[in-house]
Amino acid sequence: MTSSIKKRAFRRNLPLFLVSLPGLAYLLINNYIPMFGIFIAFKKMDYSKGIFGSPWCGFDNFKFLFQTKDAWVIIRNTVLYNLTFIILGTILAVIIAILMSEVTKYFASKVFQAGIILPNLVSMVIVAYLVYAFLNPETGLVNHLLEAAGKKEVNWYGERGYWPFILVFVQMWKSAGYSSIVYMASIAGIDKGLYEAARLDGAGKLRQIFSITLPLLKPTVIMMVLMSVGRLFSSDFGLFYQVPGMTSGMLFEVTQTIDTYVYRGLMQLGNVGMSSAAGLFQSVIGFILVVFANFIVRRKDAENALF
Repeated sequence: MTSSIKKRAFRRNLPLFLVSLPGLAYLLINNYIPMFGIFIAFKKMDYSKGIFGSPWCGFDNFKFLFQTKDAWVIIRNTVLYNLTFIILGTILAVIIAILMSEVTKYFASKVFQAGIILPNLVSMVIVAYLVYAFLNPETGLVNHLLEAAGKKEVNWYGERGYWPFILVFVQMWKSAGYSSIVYMASIAGIDKGLYEAARLDGAGKLRQIFSITLPLLKPTVIMMVLMSVGRLFSSDFGLFYQVPGMTSGMLFEVTQTIDTYVYRGLMQLGNVGMSSAAGLFQSVIGFILVVFANFIVRRKDAENALF
């Protein structure tokens, strides 16, 4: 009897299983099969012997990340940039979503949505050229404006102090609009009766935002922040490698992250084991951070925790 019930349930849900197959295949190919590469992090790779035939080297590949004198600078840059991106990105995305929710005309809303999402579709290589067009020391638009205003021109690619702000600005311009889509969807799901009741009670737009929109967005914000925390020790390679200039050594103190450091090291050493070790280090630390952040959220507000 139980067997026949299971068969009927399977036949009834067969279309759903078939629809899920592409997603499962993608998950298997891109997330699980590459996990065999973890072995490489503990191997001294010999391509003639393959992954499993190469000799073990323990944690020697991980020393590559910490033996350099700039290890603290690299980790500091990676963490602080990501913290800035998470905080500012969340604030800007929520603000954009709230503003977009106030656009009631269909055509205008579609135009604005396309405009804020477009930067995310632009390759970071193209973004690097756009930044260079603005900041070129000789022909850049910014220096022309400074000259016209009677100010001294700036060698942007030789001054480290400006680049933390430039990189944060570029990242926010590129990603904030795209990140706001999740919050726009959450706002669209809020019961409109709540706003009508608030208006009848005399609440203005700001009061509605702070009393209805933001409290109901809280679970979504927490979920997105928790997911972002897992990449605290990773960075956007294109942003930190392409935008400041691929060989701009003068800027390394403020633009070098774990990902760019590993890539430049691999270009010189050609040791794929070190790259795998760096990836494993970032993944393990990211997992620990997500579990820890979720633990804190669960202690404060169990309903909004991921697990």
